[in-house]
Amino acid sequence: MDARLNLLGSKAAGPVIKHLMTAGRALKEVPLSPTTQELVALRVSQINGCAVCVDMHTKEAVAAGETALRLNLVAAWREATVFTDDERAALEFAEQGTRVADAGTGVSDEVWANAAKHYDEDQLMALVMLVSFMNAANRMNIITQQPAGDYVAGQFH
Repeated sequence: MDARLNLLGSKAAGPVIKHLMTAGRALKEVPLSPTTQELVALRVSQINGCAVCVDMHTKEAVAAGETALRLNLVAAWREATVFTDDERAALEFAEQGTRVADAGTGVSDEVWANAAKHYDEDQLMALVMLVSFMNAANRMNIITQQPAGDYVAGQFH
């Protein structure tokens, strides 16, 4: 598969992509554990069908110490026993924040309250920013058909 556009090499997109990549690096510094960040990024990317982001965040999760078992179960996290309550809250938050058109209301009050039991205000803001960022990155990569498989952990961070 060849990408429709070279996002990194485009004169039009280059400056914007540079800022998006800077934002992506800044998200690494938010007060959420690296594994939670990667699980959330992976789940959002799975829902959206963004192969290049699934590739990236699977590899980044492994580099952050995540296990193959847990990565293989992210898509079925509700039925899996390997996730903590705070990770479950973050994954549910990520799903509702990604499926805003399906739910019509975005993140429900119940899901927000559950996440607030596990995360403080700064961490909740980090979840909002991470889910929003991932949805934007997924859409850009899907529209331009960016190919997956060649990412190396740490390549963009």
